[in-house]
Amino acid sequence: MSGVRVLEVAQFTFVPAAGAILADWGADVIKVEHPVRGDTQRGFINMGGFQLDPDRHPLIEHPNRGKRSVGVDVSTPGGQEVLYEIAKTADVFLTNYLPAQRQKNKFDVEHIRAANPDIIYARGSAYGDKGPERDTGGFDGTAFWTRSGVGHALTPEDLGGALPQGIPAFGDSIGGMNIAGGISAALFHRERTGETSEIDVSLLSTAWWAAGASVTQGMETGQTMRSLMPNATGPSVNPFMANYATSDGGTINLCIVSPTGYIRDTFEHLGLPELADDPRFCEVMPLIENAVDGGALIAEAIRSRPFEYWREHLKTMRGQWAPFQSLVDLGSDAQAIANDMVVEVESGAGGAPFKVVRGPVQFNHEPLQTTRAPQASEHTELVLMELGIDWDRIAELKESGAIA
Repeated sequence: MSGVRVLEVAQFTFVPAAGAILADWGADVIKVEHPVRGDTQRGFINMGGFQLDPDRHPLIEHPNRGKRSVGVDVSTPGGQEVLYEIAKTADVFLTNYLPAQRQKNKFDVEHIRAANPDIIYARGSAYGDKGPERDTGGFDGTAFWTRSGVGHALTPEDLGGALPQGIPAFGDSIGGMNIAGGISAALFHRERTGETSEIDVSLLSTAWWAAGASVTQGMETGQTMRSLMPNATGPSVNPFMANYATSDGGTINLCIVSPTGYIRDTFEHLGLPELADDPRFCEVMPLIENAVDGGALIAEAIRSRPFEYWREHLKTMRGQWAPFQSLVDLGSDAQAIANDMVVEVESGAGGAPFKVVRGPVQFNHEPLQTTRAPQASEHTELVLMELGIDWDRIAELKESGAIA
C-alpha cells in the first residue's frame, strides 16, 4: 500500500481498525480527530472491567498504530475546507459516522467526491447503509454479539441467561479487516478500470459472515446451534471431538474431525493402546456407535495427568488437538511469537515498549514494522504544510478553532 493515502474520519475501533491494517500494509493513514476531545475512545478508562492507563491505552494502540493524527473541527467551514484539501490528495475516505452527521458536517460521499471524484468512499456501520435502521448506531456488543445471534449461539441454553461478550472490540477488529479487504479490492478495480467505488461493511454482516455456515444451516432447517455447558453430553457422535479436563483443572481439546487413519495413533498417545484393537473402537463406525463409552475412557485417561504433561506429550500426535489457553497465554506462545503475531512499538509516555497484535495477513514472511498510535492532533501542522498550506493560514485556522 505504499503510495496510498487514506483519510480517516472515524472513532472507536471498528473502522479505525481498518485504517490500522492499511497502515500495517504501508498506507499513509491520516486520522482526523476533534481538535479538543480527540477520538472519544481516548477518554475510556475501563475495558472489560479493567482500569486503563491513558498513556498505555490498548483501545487506542490496537486500532490506531501507524497513523498520523490531524486535529480538525469538521463542523466548521474552515475545518471542512481543510478536510477537502486532504481529500484531494487521498485515495480512500474512511468513516463510521452516521448519515445525519455525515450530511450535517458535509463529509458524505457527494461532498468528498466533489473535492476528489476518484476517491474510494468506505463506510462502516452497525446495521448497514440501507433499510429502516440505516440511521441507527451501535457497537459490536449490540450489532455483532447480541442482535446477530452470535451471543445466543455461544450461550449454553442451560445457563439460564444471556452470556455477555467477553472480548471488547471483538467484532470491531474482524469487521475492520473486512473493510480493509474491500478497500484493497476497490483499489485494484480502480487500477484496472479507472472506476471508483463505495464500500459498506456492517457489524451485523460481519457477524453473519463469521457465523455463515451456522446461519445457512439455520435458514435451511429452522434449527439453531447452541454451545453446551462444560461436561454436558451433546449431539456429537465422535469421542475424538470434545474438551477433556486434566488432573490439575486444565483443558485439552481434541478436534479430530475425521478419525479415519488416526484411531491407533490417538489411542496410543492417550495411553490407551489396547482400545485400538477393541472391536468397539478400532474402526470409524464402531467408534461412532460407541462414542459415549469411548468418551468416558478418554476422559478418565486425560484426567489422570496434569495439563503440562498433555501439552508436551501430544505434540507428536498426528491428530488435531489444542491446549485450552487464555488470551494472556497466547502472548508467550512460541508458535505465535515465531509467526510474528506480536510487534513492539515505542510507548508515547516512554518506558517499556508497548506490545500490539499484528494483522493476520503477512507478506513474504516479513515481520511488521509500525509506529505507535499518534497523540491526538500530533501531526496537524506537518500534514497541512505537506499540502502546501502556508503558516499564516495554519495560524488563522488555529485561531478560529478549525484545527488544533
